[in-house]
Amino acid sequence: MTDTPPDTPTPPDTSASPDTPTPPNTLASPDTLASTTSNAQASPTDGPSSASGGRSGLWRRLISLFAPARGDGEHGVRETLEELIDRHEDSAQPMGDDERALFSNILQARGLDVEDVMIPRADIVAIESEARVHDVIAAVARHGHSRYPVYRANLDDVIGMVHIKDVLTRGGDGCADEDAAIGDLLRKVLFVAPSMQVLELLLEMRVKRCHLALVVDEYGGIDGLVTIEDLVEVIVGEIEDEHDREEAPPLLKRADGAIDASARVDIEALEEAIGPFVDEDEREDFDTLGGLVFSLAGRVPIRGEILRHRAGVEFEILDADPRRIKRVKVSLAQGVDRDREAS
Repeated sequence: MTDTPPDTPTPPDTSASPDTPTPPNTLASPDTLASTTSNAQASPTDGPSSASGGRSGLWRRLISLFAPARGDGEHGVRETLEELIDRHEDSAQPMGDDERALFSNILQARGLDVEDVMIPRADIVAIESEARVHDVIAAVARHGHSRYPVYRANLDDVIGMVHIKDVLTRGGDGCADEDAAIGDLLRKVLFVAPSMQVLELLLEMRVKRCHLALVVDEYGGIDGLVTIEDLVEVIVGEIEDEHDREEAPPLLKRADGAIDASARVDIEALEEAIGPFVDEDEREDFDTLGGLVFSLAGRVPIRGEILRHRAGVEFEILDADPRRIKRVKVSLAQGVDRDREAS
């Protein structure tokens, strides 16, 4: 098994994207919603145990959006929201903060496309079709995720996905046959356009009971990957369990005043922290800190390398591999005006 196709970028996490945008409001009881997406038998009427009668009904209707389809027809997100809002307007019981946050996040999600939340191609962790069961187990131990796309020649030739549950039950008695091929364990994946709406994909995943989708461009190449957890987190906030690995924050202020930043952070977010320094021409060329640093170096810089922008901002590479920049220390040279307008 190879985690990375020889002619494709370095792979990633298929269960969650560390830098996937999450809404500002996080619900108090996201686990209930999360369980409806991961358990095909979960009841759409299971609401938070602490909810009162009225709120329990609200939770049941919202959770039913993400529960498996039961052959009773689709009930659109818009119709469900309108029904719930009307119900609460007629009710003496005020809407709680959790409910308001959930409504707000759903309305925000209506404006998001799949490309806004997908894991980029460079971060996709994939497994080659000739891999054996022990290769998949090794990938799970290394990356900690349950689903992996399976490809033939390269990442643009994905033929399905493999789930760790199928791998571990390969022998039929709960024990994996580690030398067995994975060809007959493959599940289908969805292939979707980057312009598809997040809520539309969430409902399609629910109906088809497929928890992984690959985002393809107009030429059929793989642009990214989306899991159902990524989509649910857009609505309920970040879902964490005991297996999630703690990720460094996108921007972290150091004791010396410098910024420890993810290479994926938007230039606008970085400028909010240190002041504007990128000119308009540069803004046309890249959107992220990694793109800026790559532009300055003309290549992928190595760890420990220091680059300087003409505005006096210095970038020290904290973490990188031969394919991409991961984290950067950003600092201002003396005399740089944090508040000056970008020229």
